Amino acid sequence: MTTEIKRLIRVRVEKGATFKRDGYGKKKQLSDSWRKPRGQHNKQREQKKAKGALPKPGFGSPIAVRGMHPSGFFEVRVSSVKELEGIDPKTHAIRIGATVGDRTRAGLQEKALAAGFKVLNARTVKTGSEQEKARKPAKVADNKKSEEKKPAKSKAPAEPVKKDTKKTNKTPEAEEKKAPVKEKKPVKPKAEPAEKTPEKTKEAAPPKTTKKTVKPKTDASAEAKPKAAAKPKTKKKTESEVKKNE
Repeated sequence: MTTEIKRLIRVRVEKGATFKRDGYGKKKQLSDSWRKPRGQHNKQREQKKAKGALPKPGFGSPIAVRGMHPSGFFEVRVSSVKELEGIDPKTHAIRIGATVGDRTRAGLQEKALAAGFKVLNARTVKTGSEQEKARKPAKVADNKKSEEKKPAKSKAPAEPVKKDTKKTNKTPEAEEKKAPVKEKKPVKPKAEPAEKTPEKTKEAAPPKTTKKTVKPKTDASAEAKPKAAAKPKTKKKTESEVKKNE
């Protein structure tokens, strides 16, 4: 790419403008892709202020660079090997069609690069043999995983057997240790309540006797009072007798 072409591409970028259709900001279903306004009273068609610019000759890019790819080549779409004939690799670049399959794309891409063309959408394509090679190691890995899992299953039942044997060995020892502990514990609680029960009974006995002694005293006082009431009766009798004598 010459220096003049580079300069013209730079001018095209600086001069370029983006034109947006009328009403793209008013309705969600309208995109900003350009559509020519054709309405009789359309403000953008009449070039009213702040309604958006229309495409005019002044916005055009230089003729030498018009329609050129930024890389400095004119783009050509290709879908078969025959279409490469009559194209100059010095001024044209190739873009392989999207509908081309991987098998034809691989051959077309190799021949285009060998001829000196620039491929704009080049990509690595896996052939049938490469795809089979990529699939085989995956199967081998699956077989290895299955082999590793099988011995793990055989070991699983062996582990609980070992655990059972350990438990059987430990059970007699645990029983021997627990037996003396049970004998010592019941001896202590039996001695303690036996000593405490007599003390409580002895202490509870004296207050009952005191209550009983208090009750007879009240009875004696009650008996003494009626006797005192009987005395005045005798006094009355004496007084009556005295009056009679008088």
